[in-house]
Amino acid sequence: MRLLFSIGAVLVAGMFAGGDVAGVAAPGPKFEPSKKQLQRPAADRDAQTVDVELVLAVDVSYSMDMDELAIQREGYAQAIQSKEFLQALKLGPNGRIAVTYFEWAASSDQKIIIPWRLVDGPETADAVAAEIMKTPIRRASRTSISGALNFAMPLFDEDPYRGLRRVIDISGDGPNNNGGPVTVARDAALEKGIVINGLPIMIKEPSYSTMDIDNLDFYYEDCVIGGPGSFVITIKDRDKFKEAIRTKLLMEVAGRTPERPVMRVADREPRVNCLIGEKIWSDRWGR
Repeated sequence: MRLLFSIGAVLVAGMFAGGDVAGVAAPGPKFEPSKKQLQRPAADRDAQTVDVELVLAVDVSYSMDMDELAIQREGYAQAIQSKEFLQALKLGPNGRIAVTYFEWAASSDQKIIIPWRLVDGPETADAVAAEIMKTPIRRASRTSISGALNFAMPLFDEDPYRGLRRVIDISGDGPNNNGGPVTVARDAALEKGIVINGLPIMIKEPSYSTMDIDNLDFYYEDCVIGGPGSFVITIKDRDKFKEAIRTKLLMEVAGRTPERPVMRVADREPRVNCLIGEKIWSDRWGR
């Protein structure tokens, strides 16, 4: 089941104050370890096991202005250091997660900002936040969500930790317009048991110059996210940017899902054309 909700649907402050809150359902399904992982010595498995392996894939295409990019960076750094995040962390069976953070634009343009890091408390959270903030902000051309997903998948094989869940958390302010079809990359990730959650950024009015589209949230729901308990948090207000990032990370770390299900695309007519970004680019540039 896939789910879609806005930032206002989740009560962040009360999420972990004692059980579920409105808009939050039971923990999502666990990632099943491979036979090779199960064959490790028990002590080694325990030392390497985390609650979730989380890939943060962050859009830095030119359609994002410098102010948005700065808020986005600060949002992730502050979320990882927040009291709510650290509380959610401790509620997991292992009390720790593995996280990596990369920025993406075109299909051949991905840059790892934070290699895999263990986060198990305030000290490691502060270290990750500091790494995020010290890297100079950059922008790049094109938007390849498929390229970001294809880049993210092998990262799990490089992770020294093994999670009960594997999640790609992808943000962006436009549809795929470069690289392979986004649905092909999405389906490849789902076949590996990876869950994809989305953060569509809809702060600005859609513009021909930046090749934005209406209903980017529907595009993410129909074409990008997937896997058991996957969800979308939509940002439509610049002032809610950091709050949305924090909410999404809390949900992912705690293995929680919102209670507002959206019917699967397989069970209804799709609302958007998953090749709309490629079409806009072709109409504009003739290729």
